[in-house]
Amino acid sequence: MRNLKIKALLPIGIFLILYLVPGWISGDFYKMPIIISFLAAAGVAIFMAPGKSVSNKMETFTKGMGHSGIMMMCLIFMMAGAFANVAKEMGAVSSTVNIGLQFLPQEILLAGIFIIACFIALAVGTSVGTVVALTPVALGLGEATQINAAMAVGAAIGGAMFGDNLSMISDTTIAATRTQNCHMRDKFRANIRLVLPAAIISLLIYVFAPSSNASQNIDIQLIDYLKIFPYLAVLIAAIMGMNVFLVLFIGIILAGIVGFFNGDFTIWSFITSISNGMQGMAEIVMISLLVGGIVEIIRINGGIEYIIHHIGKHTKGQKGAELSIVGLTSLVNVFTANNTIAILMSGPIVKNIADKFSITPKRSASLMDTSSCFIQGILPYGAQILAAVGLAAGALSPFDIMSYLFYPFLMGITVLVSIFIRKPALK
Repeated sequence: MRNLKIKALLPIGIFLILYLVPGWISGDFYKMPIIISFLAAAGVAIFMAPGKSVSNKMETFTKGMGHSGIMMMCLIFMMAGAFANVAKEMGAVSSTVNIGLQFLPQEILLAGIFIIACFIALAVGTSVGTVVALTPVALGLGEATQINAAMAVGAAIGGAMFGDNLSMISDTTIAATRTQNCHMRDKFRANIRLVLPAAIISLLIYVFAPSSNASQNIDIQLIDYLKIFPYLAVLIAAIMGMNVFLVLFIGIILAGIVGFFNGDFTIWSFITSISNGMQGMAEIVMISLLVGGIVEIIRINGGIEYIIHHIGKHTKGQKGAELSIVGLTSLVNVFTANNTIAILMSGPIVKNIADKFSITPKRSASLMDTSSCFIQGILPYGAQILAAVGLAAGALSPFDIMSYLFYPFLMGITVLVSIFIRKPALK
């Protein structure tokens, strides 16, 4: 029986082999499209599904795909993609960057880059998009001033991970809250207490860094303050606890109105922007569906029960359980180099661990999201660092940047500290 339950985890092993081996051989961990790896794993899972006929096996798999939590998550992904794209195309990102450069003293530009990255990622919900938007600015400041370019890019990546971790429309937040069945507002409140100390320490490091004492005249384009209004509206509405669909719908409409007012949109370009934003989330939606089906078959075959039992044998109390949650999410993230996928894959298992050891949903969601962002932020083959290195056009290596990723490393430390000093909650 025990061997059968171990075999139930075979689809995950197939996914990891197909995804990692081409990366190791080619040196490019994005060589194999992740959705193809999941599709192959899904085929193995369907073959292993209970039931004699193919129809019965497919019914089991599609039942997992159609789980209400999975479908809800997919709809939120689509809405978040639409809002992020509409806001970007009407110029909200560039306005945010210019506002930060306008009001932050140039003597502390490193801290300024970190703060701007925090706000952009918090508003748009994507760390990669934030890194892509800010890396050219960071590199330009490095050329125009005495700022260390690697440190400037590290500040941009650190701020991007902070904002992505807390953003209400980030795919990691959506995945963490949906898999743990908690409200985004509750997760935000638990999360901010967890990561704020790391952000403050990182900010102080950038303020007092020797290479930050550079004062130069930087050309700042005309700022349109109206363009950041949709971001602020979405952030405030989400913190107040408004339904996430309503929050995103309001954000899309407000971004469209601002775009119409400034002449950035016509009715058809606005509609096209919404469509493009939704289509941009197609891969993560398809992956979510495949993961739902795979996890359902693993669950029925006893794989999740085996993991819970195996972890439970070596876990004593809530602290051990929380360390297991962090370790499991981090390990999957190392293998997949994608924090959203890591949360989707480990989420159902984490939920079972949290229920067994009386860990609140907001706490388990916060631990998952934070630990995945910590790992993703420091991976030399992660999308964030690779994007920055690509934009640097050979001027920087991943390891040059990793030396200055103060926030991600501090975030990992604060997660562990919070586990060891936290008092166990009562049922």
